[in-house]
Amino acid sequence: MKKIGIFYGPTGGSTEKVATMIKEEFGDVDVTMYPISDHTATFINHFEVVIFGCSTLGSETWNGKSTKSDWDLFRPEFDKLAVSGKIFALYGTGNHLTYPRNFVDSMGILGKILLEKDATIIGQCPTSDYEFTESEAVINGEFIGLPIDEDFEASKTTERVKNWVIGLKKILF
Repeated sequence: MKKIGIFYGPTGGSTEKVATMIKEEFGDVDVTMYPISDHTATFINHFEVVIFGCSTLGSETWNGKSTKSDWDLFRPEFDKLAVSGKIFALYGTGNHLTYPRNFVDSMGILGKILLEKDATIIGQCPTSDYEFTESEAVINGEFIGLPIDEDFEASKTTERVKNWVIGLKKILF
């Protein structure tokens, strides 16, 4: 069985909630969740399948605790991240109504970093089920991972997560 880790940031909001939902959808598969703020590339390198979850804006933006997101702080670790022989998947939380020109941009930024390293990324999603103007996460005509809008489309989250994990499992197992 493949060793699967979900690394997400920030903690305590929609991104962590979706990480929990993804973990639960994997059922009996051994999946472990970790806040990205507590880990390094060296730790992540022990996993065969890595799921990265990020928000376009997070609680650190709203409460003024930090000027940098968890992923901004992790960015130097990408140089140490081993991608050979690993499979990556991404999900991103965002708000398609308030930020239609930046919908899940952070997911796209992470995806582009991984693509520059020649990482194998699975779990792309068609754009047709989403309303937005622009997104850094649209690569080759589809989202690089799973977009989630818990602010205005929370009623779609459960089904989107379920279908996405079913697709991942078909590829992984």
